Amino acid sequence: MPTDGPKSFDDIMPKGGFSGMFNVAGMPTELKVSYWIWLIGGFLGILTGVIGLFGTLAFFAVLPGLAAVLLILVLVSLVLAAAQVILAMKMKEGKEWARLALTVLVGVGLVLSIISSASAGDLGGGGGGWFGFIVGLAAAVLMWLPNSQAWFKSVKGTA
Repeated sequence: MPTDGPKSFDDIMPKGGFSGMFNVAGMPTELKVSYWIWLIGGFLGILTGVIGLFGTLAFFAVLPGLAAVLLILVLVSLVLAAAQVILAMKMKEGKEWARLALTVLVGVGLVLSIISSASAGDLGGGGGGWFGFIVGLAAAVLMWLPNSQAWFKSVKGTA
């Protein structure tokens, strides 16, 4: 288990704010690729959530009860996408707890992909949720490769 967990809200926010998100100097290639996958995926999730938010608000005119449920789901997805961006930035700082949390997100993605496929009757893997899961799985594997492990150990005392 990671021993560098956050102790306050300031520990969660990226150091130097969001301006440092493009600086990946010193990281091994595996972690750079993983970081960009997580970051771009998070921003795409935020964009999709904002579009879904507008669509859900328009849906209130037709079926307000169902639209309220959809609105809650869209808001949860927006929060998770924003968390993914922040976790990716903390992982880039060498925080093991962020790496573990991103790995847990992959597990949640697997469960959601299975539920989505089962509800749509598509266990063959043709759904879009499976693509997102596979990409997230690749990013998670990259975070746990030997070069990545060595980098996390080397920055443990300095980050």
